[in-house]
Amino acid sequence: MEAVSSNLDCNTLTALSRVSKFSSKPTSKLLFSCPLSRSNSRRKRNLGLKIVGCLDQKRVVSEAKNGDLVKRFGSGLLGFAAAVSLCCDSPALPESLTVAFPVSHTREVNTVQRTLVEAWGLIRETFVDPTFNHQDWDLKLQQTMVEMFPLRSEDAAYNKIKGMLSTLGDPFTRIISPKEYQSFRIGSDGNLQGVGLFVNVEPKTGHLVVLSCIENSPAARAGIHEGDELMEINGERLDGVASEAAAQKLRGRVGTTVTVKVHSVDDLGSSCIREVKIPREVIKLSPISSAIIPHKAPDGHLSKTGYVKLSTFSQTAAAEMENTVHEMESQGVQSYILDLRNNPGGLVKAGLDVAQIWLDGTETLVNTIDRDGNMIPISMIDGHAITHDPLVVLVNEGSASASEILAGALHDNGRAILVGHRTFGKGKIQSVTELHDGSALFVTVAKYLSPALHDIDQVGITPDVQCTTDFLNSPKDSFKNGNLDSSLESDSCILVAEHQLDVQESKGSAS
Repeated sequence: MEAVSSNLDCNTLTALSRVSKFSSKPTSKLLFSCPLSRSNSRRKRNLGLKIVGCLDQKRVVSEAKNGDLVKRFGSGLLGFAAAVSLCCDSPALPESLTVAFPVSHTREVNTVQRTLVEAWGLIRETFVDPTFNHQDWDLKLQQTMVEMFPLRSEDAAYNKIKGMLSTLGDPFTRIISPKEYQSFRIGSDGNLQGVGLFVNVEPKTGHLVVLSCIENSPAARAGIHEGDELMEINGERLDGVASEAAAQKLRGRVGTTVTVKVHSVDDLGSSCIREVKIPREVIKLSPISSAIIPHKAPDGHLSKTGYVKLSTFSQTAAAEMENTVHEMESQGVQSYILDLRNNPGGLVKAGLDVAQIWLDGTETLVNTIDRDGNMIPISMIDGHAITHDPLVVLVNEGSASASEILAGALHDNGRAILVGHRTFGKGKIQSVTELHDGSALFVTVAKYLSPALHDIDQVGITPDVQCTTDFLNSPKDSFKNGNLDSSLESDSCILVAEHQLDVQESKGSAS
């Protein structure tokens, strides 16, 4: 994704963390290759990384001593090598895996070799598919190391890691560069300089598409809309370019411009390709916008509906949502519309925290399924909702990931009615780990089901009520307020939501 969150499309289950650095320096001596010990990848284990060599099938830790060892590596190749051992730190599972590899003479490539081993080890331990897309993951490391050895540039070496990860068949498991990772972190909790786009690679087509634009951002003013495909940035084609890499290209100093080639399809199905020059500005990342809508019920009495739009699940999302709801409660709001349309997701924890603002008790918020097929419910502990007022949640095809977790939690626990269109359908959760060189690895570690055990992945959530244009022709007394944003007045989904709140109120009165 672009600037505003770099990668807020991806759900992150765990806190951002740094794995331990290798304690030994890259060796310039040749160490021997040891055979791989095969392990049962379905067993739970906690693997640690060590640099080791092998001599006469006995493991020697290279950080202790680097002896003058010389031997042919592979078939007729005389060169330099190191070895890496993955060792289980559990005494109940005394297994190890030792892999020998040639150490590059190029410093930049040697650094990426270490990153490769870190990434491979994390995948081996945590990736949701224990078959690794039906391939020998240990052999994959050896093959990638051999391919990386003759390279002379960091970018080429990183591409080998990306190629290895692509064989897993999961577009959400990926590595991003240190610069891209810094942008991701900024997008989660601060402001940045860019054009205000949320972009993501569409898994089925591989195209880079716009999930949404920040309101009043340079991209929005340039007429870019959700669903548009980005084809080029500054004349460079985006075929095969990851969302984080595209985000990096779209960012830049305030006052500079970026030229984007966009493929758009209008409501009538007409297609056009155009180039747009967009200025870069400071993008404010507040995830919440809100308004109080004066509402006239069918029986004629006036009430207030709180409209809250959540654009992304950043680190501040839950706190800002809580403050907004408290403020609306103090102003006498009696019902709520929570707008998750075009919210591409973000931090899973933020989504779960927002759910607890609206729910009581020990309700299940989401069910996760780990690599062994075990279902683990994530439930509240003695939750206390801020308000019990009627709630409608708006969703559409741009509502993804953490948005779907939140919508499913509120819907399946009977707290909210869903209005809009079928959601995106991303039912996987990623962990994020910062690696020794400052890059970051995103790994799909679990699948999730809604509290009612509905599978969301590649299916999405179907709302209770679809939005139709019929309501645009209905009376708009509830929106006759000169201070109200005109876009809310003409939003058919908000009108449908208002009607559903009336229905809920009438049912409450009847009971």
